[in-house]
Amino acid sequence: MKFIQTVILYCMTLMFCVVQAQDSGQYIFKKGDYSGIGKWYMGREIAHVMGYQGMTWLERPEREQEERTSLLLENMALEPTDIVADIGAGSGYHVIKMAPLVNNGRVYAVDIQPEMLEAIKTNPKARPYSNINLVLGSTETVNLPENSVDKVLMVDVYHEFSYPYEMLLSIKKALKPNGKIYLIEYRGEDSSVPIKPLHKMTEAQAKKEFESAGFSLEVNMDNLPWQHCMVFVKDEN
Repeated sequence: MKFIQTVILYCMTLMFCVVQAQDSGQYIFKKGDYSGIGKWYMGREIAHVMGYQGMTWLERPEREQEERTSLLLENMALEPTDIVADIGAGSGYHVIKMAPLVNNGRVYAVDIQPEMLEAIKTNPKARPYSNINLVLGSTETVNLPENSVDKVLMVDVYHEFSYPYEMLLSIKKALKPNGKIYLIEYRGEDSSVPIKPLHKMTEAQAKKEFESAGFSLEVNMDNLPWQHCMVFVKDEN
C-alpha cells in the first residue's frame, strides 16, 4: 500500500511539474509593477483586473468626451444583422449602445465577473432590448459558440487577461471567417495619456501578441483622443 501511495504521489508531482513547465513556457513569472500580477507575456506584464467595485468609473458622465465612444461605434460600422461580442463588457456601457444598432442581430455581453453581468441585467436602459445575451466567461475562454460572431469589441480589457494567448484562440474559434476584432487600448506610446503604464498598450506590442495567435492587423483607426482602435482579422496563412 505504501508503495502504491508513493507511486501515486510521484505521478501527481510529475503532472504538476509538466503543467508548470507548459505554463512557464508561455508565460514568465517575476516581480514587477504594483499594478501588475507578476505574470509576463511576450515582454509585457499583465495588469490586475478592475473589480466590479469600480464599475461607476465605466459609467462616468465625461466618458464620451474623453474617449469619443460614439466615434468608436462609428468605426465598427455595425450592420443591423451583425452578431457582436463585447468581451469584458463590464457594466454594459457599450453593450447598451450597440443593441439598437444591431436590432436584427445580437450582442453577447461577456464578462468573468457575475456582478458585472447582474448590473447589465438590472439596468433599466438594457430592458428594452431582447437581443442582449449575457455570457459568463472564464480566464481562458469566452464561452461563445464556434463560428458565430461577426465582430468582437474589447475596450481597455485585453491587457488584463491573465491568459491572453488562450483567450485569443478562444475568440478566434468564435469568430466567423471574415470576422473582425476591434481592440481598444490606451496608447502606450503617448505619455500624456493619463492612465497607468500597465493599463496601456503600444501598437507594436498588440501586433506581436495577436500575430502569435494567428491574427493580422488590418488597420489602426487612430482617431480616438486617447486610445488605439486596432482592427485585427484572422491571418489567411
